[in-house]
Amino acid sequence: MTITDEDCLTETLAFNEQFEAAAALRPPRGRTLDPATLEHLRTNRLGGDTPPVRLPQGRDRGLPGGVTVRIFVPEHVDGVYLHIHGGGWAFGSAGGQDEKLWRLATDARLAVVSVDYRLAPEHPFPAGPDDCEAAARWLVEHAEAEFGTRRLLIGGESAGAHLTVLTLLRLRDRHGLTGAFRAAHLAFGPYDLSMTPSQRLFGSRRLLSNSESLKGSYELFTPDMTPEQRRDPEVSPLYADLTGLPPARMVVGTEDPLLDDSRFLAQRWRATGAPVRLDVVAGAMHGFTLFPLAVTEREHRRERDFLAAAGR
Repeated sequence: MTITDEDCLTETLAFNEQFEAAAALRPPRGRTLDPATLEHLRTNRLGGDTPPVRLPQGRDRGLPGGVTVRIFVPEHVDGVYLHIHGGGWAFGSAGGQDEKLWRLATDARLAVVSVDYRLAPEHPFPAGPDDCEAAARWLVEHAEAEFGTRRLLIGGESAGAHLTVLTLLRLRDRHGLTGAFRAAHLAFGPYDLSMTPSQRLFGSRRLLSNSESLKGSYELFTPDMTPEQRRDPEVSPLYADLTGLPPARMVVGTEDPLLDDSRFLAQRWRATGAPVRLDVVAGAMHGFTLFPLAVTEREHRRERDFLAAAGR
């Protein structure tokens, strides 16, 4: 585990204070999302109150089985990155961060394929994982014909990081596809939906995520499940056999309730013999990469560098 960006700590903590002060002026979200709040979250950019920018370089495509993906293809393609967006399994979209994904595509020379998986509560578990699995299988079968390469990478943020690990496990266990994806990039994911100590102890701080909002997300995604049932490895990958998974880079902030999830998953992943790098960003809250901070630009650069070099 490496603590990064301590030289930016003053700015990062000041932003957290501003974020909490602004959040204190709004009604608490609590565990449940009323329809109006859910629609607002789905309409606007994650972490903000403005609609996302959609670039002409992105194109939407339907895959067999009804799954939609959003694709970015730069002039030079050295690999394909299957991206799975975050949003608590209930909001966010493949078209919610075009600017970031297009920059990643051009800088890392990757075709980026982002999955528009079905969302809870209308489509609870296992709908989202099913869609991500279907997109991954399509890519394994068609990447060379579509993009001219078999170098496949995978990753996501928050709920998307969780779905990334489930997808790799499903490919291994259901289809015998070990090694199809050569590397994984996992940003501040929840890997134990029965709640790790850092999740339970974080409390009610009004940052982007806290103990109550996490519980609410789990109840939307896995309704009628008990915490014990959420420990099933098919739901919480922290409890799965991680043998055969690819090299990975994980990142999380010190002020994220999901800190333990990345720490524990990195330990178990590394124990299988796969290389794992865990970067812990000093002072950063959950979802910090959504905001205009010095650590955000640094983290985007580290992500691009890792994906540009991975799996060669």
